[in-house]
Amino acid sequence: MAGNLVMSSHCSFFLILLFLLVSASFTATSAQWVWPKPRTLSWPSPLATILSPHFTISSPSHQHLSPAVNRYRLQILTEFHRPLVPPRVNLSNSSPPLQTLTIAVKDLAAPLQHSVDESYTLVIPTASSTANLTAETVWGAMRGLETFSQLVWGSKPLLVPVGLHVWDSPLFGHRGVLLDTSRNYYPVDDILRTIKAMSANKLNVFHWHITDSHSFPLMLPSEPDLAAKGSYGNEMLYSPADVATIVRFGLEHGVRVLPEIDSPAHTGSWAEAYPDIVSCANMFWWPAESEWADRLASEPGTGQLNPLNPNTYHVLKNVIGDVVALFPEPFYHAGGDEIIPGCWKADPAIQSFLSENGTLSQLLEKFVNSTFPYIVSLNRTVVYWEDILLDADVKVDPSFLPPEHTILQTWNNGPNNTKLIVSSGYRAIVSSSEFYYLDCGHGGFVGNDSQYDPPPTSGNSGNGGSWCEPFKTWQTIYNYDIAYGLTPAETKLVLGGEVALWSEQADSAILDVRIWPRASAMAETLWSGNRDESGKKRYAEAMDRLNEWRHRMVNKGIRAEPLQPLWCIKNPGMCNTVHPFD
Repeated sequence: MAGNLVMSSHCSFFLILLFLLVSASFTATSAQWVWPKPRTLSWPSPLATILSPHFTISSPSHQHLSPAVNRYRLQILTEFHRPLVPPRVNLSNSSPPLQTLTIAVKDLAAPLQHSVDESYTLVIPTASSTANLTAETVWGAMRGLETFSQLVWGSKPLLVPVGLHVWDSPLFGHRGVLLDTSRNYYPVDDILRTIKAMSANKLNVFHWHITDSHSFPLMLPSEPDLAAKGSYGNEMLYSPADVATIVRFGLEHGVRVLPEIDSPAHTGSWAEAYPDIVSCANMFWWPAESEWADRLASEPGTGQLNPLNPNTYHVLKNVIGDVVALFPEPFYHAGGDEIIPGCWKADPAIQSFLSENGTLSQLLEKFVNSTFPYIVSLNRTVVYWEDILLDADVKVDPSFLPPEHTILQTWNNGPNNTKLIVSSGYRAIVSSSEFYYLDCGHGGFVGNDSQYDPPPTSGNSGNGGSWCEPFKTWQTIYNYDIAYGLTPAETKLVLGGEVALWSEQADSAILDVRIWPRASAMAETLWSGNRDESGKKRYAEAMDRLNEWRHRMVNKGIRAEPLQPLWCIKNPGMCNTVHPFD
């Protein structure tokens, strides 16, 4: 019976075949709907077989892989995905039901860290009841499990392609989402759901911007007052147990958790516990009648650590030590962005330093020289925002930042700043706000803003934007080449990229909508690129696949925003434009 399913006398098999033959058609090359698109996928004949209701996954025992295997088996057998536009395939008359997926891993000990091998090979043969997934590491095996799970569809019975071969590996090793949990708080369940969605999109770094001037929600054993006094309240805290849960969940989903404790700027919340170490805390951010250059912060929420106060380093080293103990991630993000001259100039001690021919850049160099070596001594690579080297007013000499221990994250001036960083010999993480900032385009959050009150006849309604407007559409994100203009040697220094959700105007209510499926667009470009085999941008072809993937994410409980009317999805290609814009 298994060798000749089409000719089976069982009526159910005939009905399945009839359903498949009248379904809407895809070509053989586009019949796969895996997101992100694999580097290579061969399915020469659109054939499928039944997935056995007793389907099993055989894999080596591993602390993090085993939970993933159990999770994927349950998902595969219970998801019952029905594509919005079903693929037209033939039920193979020579394929038995698929009974087993066998996983082989060459290196079970490789830790989850940057540059770990995430490659895998997946083979689903035509004439066997066993599929094979091979990977160098457990993390590659997790990526392959995700691909296999996306290939299964239907309900009763479940169907899976046969005669299929996938070889896959990411173009960039760092593929992340940044979430700011200081400006608005997110419960642990929101973070776990985000990590789960990241894993489904083969994203592998959750960049947790934990603290800022607005709140300090992380409970630290050595400095309990920072959270006790600097958080939004007892219900808006992350305990060490919460961190352990998030880190473990990340490992079981192949996602690193990269902590960021921003300093010396963005530290106003520290002043609730230690007012003596924070300059300009709780002052009005942009005093009346002053120029923008004289502001105390770039947005409401002032405060910068004072590099001249010895107690600054006592507190900060306690913080760093606790964070390193809580997070096994080899990267430590130390911030270093948006140091506003006006804030430090408002501090009497710093005024005296400046009056004796000291400079603000020397202050920052003192700060870096007092913290950077300590972080490195804890076996961490230090990540800073680009400002620490590229800011026009306050920056350090490159000699303070050895490239072998330093990574710089870009957020301004698009590919130009990426070029400046890598041409100086530094590794880069790309988060260009012009392309990758997910909070942009929703209006400014500052109240009493007269730009939104122009004369009705002016034709200007205040732009409706924000400092980084416009809104970054999925196509804007998808088409961004993070290595644009770089030499091959410089491209090797680009670790990857991150989309960023800053939370001035985001919280639990709209978390999923802000991130998904736009982060999925970046996920594919960093995994397999944004061009087809001929080198042409493939965003037209990606539209239909991303619509389908968004539909599947919603069914997984991820509240991703729609990209088009359902009519467009039911009529692939009909909502495209064929007129290029100059």
